[in-house]
Amino acid sequence: MTGRRNSTVITKFILLGFSEFPKLTTVLFSIFLGIYLMTVSWNVGLFTLIRIDSQLHTPMYFFLSKLSLLDICYVSTTAPKMLSDFFKKHKYISLMGCTMQYFVMSSLGLIECCLLTAMAYDRYAAICNPLLYTAIMSPTLCVQMVAGSCIIGLLGSFIQLYALLQLHFCGPNIINHFFCDLPQLLILSCSDTFYFQVMLSVLTVIFGLAATLVIVISYGYIVATILKITSAEGRSKAFNTCASHLTAVSLFFGSGTFVYLYPNSGDSLSQSKLASIVYSVVIPMLNPLIYSLRNKEIKDALNRWKKRLFSWCY
Repeated sequence: MTGRRNSTVITKFILLGFSEFPKLTTVLFSIFLGIYLMTVSWNVGLFTLIRIDSQLHTPMYFFLSKLSLLDICYVSTTAPKMLSDFFKKHKYISLMGCTMQYFVMSSLGLIECCLLTAMAYDRYAAICNPLLYTAIMSPTLCVQMVAGSCIIGLLGSFIQLYALLQLHFCGPNIINHFFCDLPQLLILSCSDTFYFQVMLSVLTVIFGLAATLVIVISYGYIVATILKITSAEGRSKAFNTCASHLTAVSLFFGSGTFVYLYPNSGDSLSQSKLASIVYSVVIPMLNPLIYSLRNKEIKDALNRWKKRLFSWCY
Protein backbone atom coordinates (compact mmCIF):
# COMPACT_ATOMS: atom_id res chain seq x y z
CA MET A 1 0.00 0.00 0.00
CA THR A 2 1.28 3.46 -0.84
CA GLY A 3 0.41 6.97 0.30
CA ARG A 4 -1.54 9.16 -2.11
CA ARG A 5 -3.30 12.46 -1.44
CA ASN A 6 -3.38 11.82 2.33
CA SER A 7 -5.16 8.51 1.73
CA THR A 8 -4.13 4.90 1.39
CA VAL A 9 -4.27 3.22 -1.99
CA ILE A 10 -5.02 -0.49 -1.77
CA THR A 11 -2.84 -2.73 -3.93
CA LYS A 12 -3.99 -6.08 -2.52
CA PHE A 13 -6.97 -7.59 -0.74
CA ILE A 14 -7.42 -10.19 1.98
CA LEU A 15 -9.96 -12.92 1.20
CA LEU A 16 -11.61 -14.11 4.41
CA GLY A 17 -13.00 -17.21 2.72
CA PHE A 18 -14.40 -19.51 5.40
CA SER A 19 -12.22 -18.23 8.24
CA GLU A 20 -15.32 -17.90 10.43
CA PHE A 21 -15.22 -21.71 10.74
CA PRO A 22 -11.64 -22.37 11.91
CA LYS A 23 -12.49 -25.75 13.45
CA LEU A 24 -13.96 -26.97 10.16
CA THR A 25 -10.99 -26.03 7.97
CA THR A 26 -9.95 -29.61 7.21
CA VAL A 27 -13.53 -30.76 6.69
CA LEU A 28 -14.38 -27.87 4.35
CA PHE A 29 -11.13 -28.31 2.43
CA SER A 30 -11.90 -32.01 1.92
CA ILE A 31 -15.47 -31.27 0.79
CA PHE A 32 -14.50 -28.58 -1.71
CA LEU A 33 -11.52 -30.58 -3.00
CA GLY A 34 -13.84 -33.53 -3.60
CA ILE A 35 -16.38 -31.31 -5.34
CA TYR A 36 -13.69 -29.77 -7.54
CA LEU A 37 -12.20 -33.12 -8.55
CA MET A 38 -15.64 -34.56 -9.28
CA THR A 39 -16.61 -31.48 -11.29
CA VAL A 40 -13.53 -31.66 -13.49
CA SER A 41 -13.63 -35.44 -13.95
CA TRP A 42 -17.38 -35.63 -14.66
CA ASN A 43 -17.33 -32.76 -17.12
CA VAL A 44 -14.19 -34.03 -18.87
CA GLY A 45 -15.83 -37.47 -19.07
CA LEU A 46 -19.05 -36.08 -20.53
CA PHE A 47 -17.18 -33.88 -23.03
CA THR A 48 -14.99 -36.82 -24.10
CA LEU A 49 -17.97 -39.16 -24.48
CA ILE A 50 -19.80 -36.66 -26.69
CA ARG A 51 -16.69 -36.14 -28.82
CA ILE A 52 -15.90 -39.83 -29.39
CA ASP A 53 -19.43 -41.22 -29.84
CA SER A 54 -20.74 -40.41 -33.32
CA GLN A 55 -24.36 -40.98 -32.28
CA LEU A 56 -24.08 -38.01 -29.92
CA HIS A 57 -22.98 -35.66 -32.69
CA THR A 58 -26.24 -33.71 -32.63
CA PRO A 59 -26.95 -30.03 -31.86
CA MET A 60 -28.18 -30.82 -28.34
CA TYR A 61 -24.97 -32.60 -27.38
CA PHE A 62 -22.84 -30.07 -29.25
CA PHE A 63 -24.17 -27.39 -26.88
CA LEU A 64 -23.85 -29.74 -23.90
CA SER A 65 -20.17 -30.39 -24.67
CA LYS A 66 -19.53 -26.64 -24.72
CA LEU A 67 -21.40 -26.30 -21.41
CA SER A 68 -19.07 -28.93 -19.92
CA LEU A 69 -16.02 -26.95 -21.05
CA LEU A 70 -17.48 -23.77 -19.58
CA ASP A 71 -18.14 -25.47 -16.25
CA ILE A 72 -14.55 -26.76 -16.06
CA CYS A 73 -13.21 -23.26 -16.68
CA TYR A 74 -15.78 -21.67 -14.37
CA VAL A 75 -15.00 -23.77 -11.30
CA SER A 76 -11.25 -23.59 -12.02
CA THR A 77 -11.40 -19.79 -11.79
CA THR A 78 -12.17 -19.86 -8.06
CA ALA A 79 -11.66 -23.36 -6.62
CA PRO A 80 -7.83 -23.67 -6.82
CA LYS A 81 -7.32 -20.29 -5.12
CA MET A 82 -9.98 -21.08 -2.54
CA LEU A 83 -8.42 -24.48 -1.75
CA SER A 84 -4.91 -23.06 -1.45
CA ASP A 85 -6.15 -20.36 0.96
CA PHE A 86 -7.61 -22.82 3.47
CA PHE A 87 -4.25 -23.40 5.16
CA LYS A 88 -2.71 -19.96 4.59
CA LYS A 89 -2.43 -17.49 7.42
CA HIS A 90 -2.53 -14.52 5.03
CA LYS A 91 -4.97 -14.94 2.14
CA TYR A 92 -3.79 -12.16 -0.15
CA ILE A 93 -4.74 -11.43 -3.73
CA SER A 94 -3.47 -8.45 -5.72
CA LEU A 95 -5.81 -5.74 -6.96
CA MET A 96 -5.11 -6.70 -10.58
CA GLY A 97 -5.45 -10.40 -9.79
CA CYS A 98 -8.76 -9.68 -8.07
CA THR A 99 -9.98 -7.64 -11.04
CA MET A 100 -9.00 -10.30 -13.57
CA GLN A 101 -10.55 -13.08 -11.51
CA TYR A 102 -13.88 -11.26 -11.56
CA PHE A 103 -13.53 -10.49 -15.28
CA VAL A 104 -12.97 -14.17 -16.15
CA MET A 105 -15.83 -15.30 -13.90
CA SER A 106 -18.15 -12.65 -15.31
CA SER A 107 -17.26 -13.61 -18.89
CA LEU A 108 -17.85 -17.31 -18.30
CA GLY A 109 -21.08 -16.63 -16.40
CA LEU A 110 -22.54 -14.41 -19.13
CA ILE A 111 -21.46 -16.87 -21.84
CA GLU A 112 -23.18 -19.69 -19.93
CA CYS A 113 -26.30 -17.53 -19.62
CA CYS A 114 -26.38 -17.10 -23.41
CA LEU A 115 -25.55 -20.77 -24.01
CA LEU A 116 -28.41 -21.95 -21.81
CA THR A 117 -30.69 -19.67 -23.82
CA ALA A 118 -29.44 -21.20 -27.08
CA MET A 119 -30.10 -24.66 -25.65
CA ALA A 120 -33.71 -23.63 -24.92
CA TYR A 121 -34.15 -22.65 -28.58
CA ASP A 122 -32.63 -25.99 -29.59
CA ARG A 123 -35.23 -27.85 -27.49
CA TYR A 124 -37.97 -25.72 -29.08
CA ALA A 125 -36.79 -26.64 -32.58
CA ALA A 126 -36.49 -30.35 -31.68
CA ILE A 127 -39.98 -30.69 -30.16
CA CYS A 128 -42.03 -28.14 -32.07
CA ASN A 129 -40.46 -28.71 -35.51
CA PRO A 130 -39.06 -32.27 -35.45
CA LEU A 131 -39.21 -32.75 -39.23
CA LEU A 132 -37.26 -29.54 -39.85
CA TYR A 133 -34.97 -29.89 -36.84
CA THR A 134 -31.79 -30.85 -38.70
CA ALA A 135 -32.41 -28.09 -41.25
CA ILE A 136 -33.09 -25.44 -38.60
CA MET A 137 -30.25 -26.41 -36.25
CA SER A 138 -27.58 -26.75 -38.91
CA PRO A 139 -23.92 -27.15 -37.86
CA THR A 140 -23.26 -23.62 -39.10
CA LEU A 141 -26.05 -22.15 -36.95
CA CYS A 142 -24.86 -24.10 -33.90
CA VAL A 143 -21.33 -22.73 -34.27
CA GLN A 144 -22.71 -19.23 -34.81
CA MET A 145 -24.85 -19.47 -31.67
CA VAL A 146 -21.87 -20.57 -29.56
CA ALA A 147 -19.65 -17.87 -31.09
CA GLY A 148 -22.39 -15.28 -30.52
CA SER A 149 -22.70 -16.37 -26.88
CA CYS A 150 -18.96 -15.85 -26.41
CA ILE A 151 -18.95 -12.45 -28.08
CA ILE A 152 -21.96 -11.15 -26.14
CA GLY A 153 -20.62 -12.51 -22.85
CA LEU A 154 -17.19 -10.97 -23.38
CA LEU A 155 -18.73 -7.64 -24.40
CA GLY A 156 -20.78 -7.48 -21.20
CA SER A 157 -17.70 -8.35 -19.13
CA PHE A 158 -15.47 -5.79 -20.86
CA ILE A 159 -18.00 -3.08 -19.98
CA GLN A 160 -17.80 -4.12 -16.34
CA LEU A 161 -14.00 -4.40 -16.48
CA TYR A 162 -13.66 -0.86 -17.82
CA ALA A 163 -15.93 0.50 -15.08
CA LEU A 164 -14.16 -1.57 -12.41
CA LEU A 165 -10.75 -0.19 -13.41
CA GLN A 166 -12.07 3.34 -12.77
CA LEU A 167 -12.77 2.58 -9.10
CA HIS A 168 -10.36 3.49 -6.31
CA PHE A 169 -9.80 1.46 -3.16
CA CYS A 170 -8.38 3.26 -0.12
CA GLY A 171 -9.27 0.87 2.68
CA PRO A 172 -10.39 -1.37 4.25
CA ASN A 173 -9.10 -4.23 2.08
CA ILE A 174 -10.84 -7.24 3.62
CA ILE A 175 -13.24 -9.16 1.35
CA ASN A 176 -15.68 -11.35 3.24
CA HIS A 177 -15.81 -13.93 0.48
CA PHE A 178 -13.81 -16.80 -1.02
CA PHE A 179 -13.25 -15.01 -4.35
CA CYS A 180 -13.36 -11.47 -5.76
CA ASP A 181 -17.03 -10.97 -6.48
CA LEU A 182 -18.27 -7.60 -7.64
CA PRO A 183 -20.79 -6.79 -4.88
CA GLN A 184 -18.03 -7.08 -2.26
CA LEU A 185 -15.65 -4.92 -4.32
CA LEU A 186 -18.28 -2.20 -4.61
CA ILE A 187 -18.71 -2.19 -0.84
CA LEU A 188 -14.96 -1.63 -0.36
CA SER A 189 -14.54 1.04 -3.03
CA CYS A 190 -14.06 4.62 -1.83
CA SER A 191 -15.31 5.91 -5.19
CA ASP A 192 -18.92 6.78 -5.91
CA THR A 193 -20.37 3.46 -7.09
CA PHE A 194 -23.94 4.61 -7.76
CA TYR A 195 -23.59 4.65 -11.55
CA PHE A 196 -21.64 1.39 -11.46
CA GLN A 197 -24.44 -0.26 -9.49
CA VAL A 198 -27.01 1.11 -11.92
CA MET A 199 -24.96 -0.25 -14.85
CA LEU A 200 -24.64 -3.64 -13.12
CA SER A 201 -28.39 -3.79 -12.51
CA VAL A 202 -29.08 -2.80 -16.13
CA LEU A 203 -26.71 -5.48 -17.45
CA THR A 204 -28.22 -8.06 -15.12
CA VAL A 205 -31.75 -7.16 -16.21
CA ILE A 206 -30.79 -7.07 -19.91
CA PHE A 207 -29.06 -10.44 -19.85
CA GLY A 208 -31.50 -11.98 -17.41
CA LEU A 209 -34.64 -10.55 -19.02
CA ALA A 210 -33.57 -11.34 -22.59
CA ALA A 211 -32.58 -14.89 -21.63
CA THR A 212 -35.73 -15.38 -19.57
CA LEU A 213 -37.98 -14.15 -22.38
CA VAL A 214 -36.41 -16.50 -24.93
CA ILE A 215 -36.56 -19.43 -22.51
CA VAL A 216 -40.16 -18.73 -21.41
CA ILE A 217 -41.39 -18.24 -24.99
CA SER A 218 -39.56 -21.39 -26.14
CA TYR A 219 -41.02 -23.48 -23.35
CA GLY A 220 -44.45 -21.95 -23.87
CA TYR A 221 -44.46 -23.39 -27.39
CA ILE A 222 -42.93 -26.63 -26.11
CA VAL A 223 -45.64 -27.14 -23.47
CA ALA A 224 -48.36 -26.38 -26.03
CA THR A 225 -46.85 -28.96 -28.40
CA ILE A 226 -46.44 -31.60 -25.67
CA LEU A 227 -50.10 -31.23 -24.64
CA LYS A 228 -51.11 -32.07 -28.20
CA ILE A 229 -49.26 -35.41 -28.07
CA THR A 230 -51.87 -38.14 -27.59
CA SER A 231 -49.72 -40.93 -26.13
CA ALA A 232 -48.54 -40.77 -22.52
CA GLU A 233 -45.20 -42.30 -23.55
CA GLY A 234 -44.67 -39.59 -26.16
CA ARG A 235 -45.46 -36.82 -23.68
CA SER A 236 -43.14 -38.35 -21.09
CA LYS A 237 -40.27 -38.64 -23.60
CA ALA A 238 -40.73 -35.04 -24.76
CA PHE A 239 -40.88 -33.78 -21.19
CA ASN A 240 -37.75 -35.70 -20.15
CA THR A 241 -35.73 -34.05 -22.92
CA CYS A 242 -36.55 -30.65 -21.37
CA ALA A 243 -36.60 -31.41 -17.64
CA SER A 244 -32.81 -31.49 -17.28
CA HIS A 245 -32.39 -28.16 -19.07
CA LEU A 246 -35.12 -26.52 -16.98
CA THR A 247 -33.45 -27.77 -13.80
CA ALA A 248 -30.06 -26.37 -14.84
CA VAL A 249 -31.62 -23.04 -15.86
CA SER A 250 -33.53 -22.70 -12.57
CA LEU A 251 -30.42 -23.36 -10.45
CA PHE A 252 -28.16 -21.05 -12.47
CA PHE A 253 -30.52 -18.08 -12.83
CA GLY A 254 -31.98 -18.45 -9.33
CA SER A 255 -28.64 -18.31 -7.49
CA GLY A 256 -27.23 -15.63 -9.81
CA THR A 257 -30.27 -13.39 -9.37
CA PHE A 258 -30.04 -13.64 -5.59
CA VAL A 259 -26.37 -12.56 -5.55
CA TYR A 260 -26.47 -9.72 -8.11
CA LEU A 261 -29.91 -8.18 -7.65
CA TYR A 262 -30.24 -8.26 -3.87
CA PRO A 263 -28.24 -5.83 -1.72
CA ASN A 264 -25.36 -7.20 0.34
CA SER A 265 -26.14 -5.97 3.82
CA GLY A 266 -24.38 -7.40 6.82
CA ASP A 267 -27.25 -9.82 7.41
CA SER A 268 -27.24 -11.12 3.85
CA LEU A 269 -23.48 -11.59 3.30
CA SER A 270 -23.51 -15.18 4.55
CA GLN A 271 -26.54 -15.94 2.38
CA SER A 272 -24.82 -14.31 -0.60
CA LYS A 273 -21.72 -16.43 0.03
CA LEU A 274 -23.88 -19.55 0.16
CA ALA A 275 -25.59 -18.60 -3.11
CA SER A 276 -22.16 -17.97 -4.67
CA ILE A 277 -21.07 -21.48 -3.65
CA VAL A 278 -24.14 -22.84 -5.43
CA TYR A 279 -23.55 -21.14 -8.79
CA SER A 280 -19.74 -21.16 -8.82
CA VAL A 281 -18.96 -24.57 -7.30
CA VAL A 282 -22.03 -26.79 -6.94
CA ILE A 283 -23.82 -26.16 -10.26
CA PRO A 284 -20.76 -27.00 -12.43
CA MET A 285 -20.60 -30.33 -10.57
CA LEU A 286 -24.33 -31.02 -10.91
CA ASN A 287 -24.72 -30.14 -14.60
CA PRO A 288 -23.21 -33.37 -16.01
CA LEU A 289 -25.38 -35.37 -13.59
CA ILE A 290 -28.53 -33.40 -14.41
CA TYR A 291 -28.05 -33.99 -18.14
CA SER A 292 -26.94 -37.63 -17.84
CA LEU A 293 -28.81 -39.48 -15.09
CA ARG A 294 -32.13 -39.79 -16.94
CA ASN A 295 -30.69 -39.53 -20.44
CA LYS A 296 -31.07 -42.79 -22.36
CA GLU A 297 -28.74 -41.70 -25.18
CA ILE A 298 -25.92 -40.94 -22.73
CA LYS A 299 -26.45 -44.27 -20.97
CA ASP A 300 -26.47 -46.12 -24.30
CA ALA A 301 -23.25 -44.36 -25.33
CA LEU A 302 -21.61 -45.34 -22.03
CA ASN A 303 -22.68 -48.96 -22.51
CA ARG A 304 -21.26 -49.00 -26.05
CA TRP A 305 -17.89 -47.77 -24.82
CA LYS A 306 -17.90 -50.18 -21.90
CA LYS A 307 -18.33 -53.02 -24.39
CA ARG A 308 -15.54 -51.63 -26.57
CA LEU A 309 -13.18 -51.31 -23.62
CA PHE A 310 -14.06 -54.83 -22.50
CA SER A 311 -13.37 -56.22 -25.98
CA TRP A 312 -10.02 -54.37 -26.16
CA CYS A 313 -8.97 -55.69 -22.75
CA TYR A 314 -9.96 -59.27 -23.48
